[in-house]
Amino acid sequence: MLTVRYGDLGLHSGDRVLDLGCGGGRHAFEAARRGAHVVAADLDLAELKDVHQVFEGMHGAGELPAGSSGAAIGANALQLPFPDNTFDRIIASAVMEHITDDAAAARELARVLRPGGVMAVTVPSWFPEKICWALSDEYHAPFVKGGHVRIYRQADLRSCLVQAGLTPERSHRTHALHSAYWWLRCAVGPTNESHALVRAYRRLLTWEIVSQPRAGRVAEWLLSPLVGKSLVVYARKPAARSMHP
Repeated sequence: MLTVRYGDLGLHSGDRVLDLGCGGGRHAFEAARRGAHVVAADLDLAELKDVHQVFEGMHGAGELPAGSSGAAIGANALQLPFPDNTFDRIIASAVMEHITDDAAAARELARVLRPGGVMAVTVPSWFPEKICWALSDEYHAPFVKGGHVRIYRQADLRSCLVQAGLTPERSHRTHALHSAYWWLRCAVGPTNESHALVRAYRRLLTWEIVSQPRAGRVAEWLLSPLVGKSLVVYARKPAARSMHP
């Protein structure tokens, strides 16, 4: 299940891509399949081990185009271990809402993005997130490790990116059907994954993702602008100015 649209990101074969906060690696794997050189970065070393193994398996199975590559490394968003202007494209999906100093994280991401490069930043959408916070204290920080520390309006995220020296461009919302799932999770307790209704809804979501029925696609198209769980904003780093007149 992808949140970022690679066409809007402007991804090309051969691009150097950073997937920050890669989690299980879904965006990193798809970028590699499209011919990119991908660095998947996260603080969770256990998940990084799994991501590395999947990259190895993809390579061994011939699923990666010639010239593409994938690596998994530990990295902190506030101190990225890369030189300036390293990456052509950056994906930071479901990262910023966890970081107290999101402005510093945005500056670090802008630093390692090359001039003219594009970044996709995803955060929970304001309205679905407000409902989650209202339903459950346990859902957000400081009550749970790794919880959400803020709720973004789109203007807030765009302002954060502008202050980091980036130029926000297009945006969209997605995953409308996941909003109700998380409202249900918050209502019964975010960690109560064994609840019968939670298990039933998760099976429904899994079926919808795998089968992609027309009814599900139509529902996502109609509802995502209103209650999409994720907001995605694409931002460009201004191209370096020529020193010649």
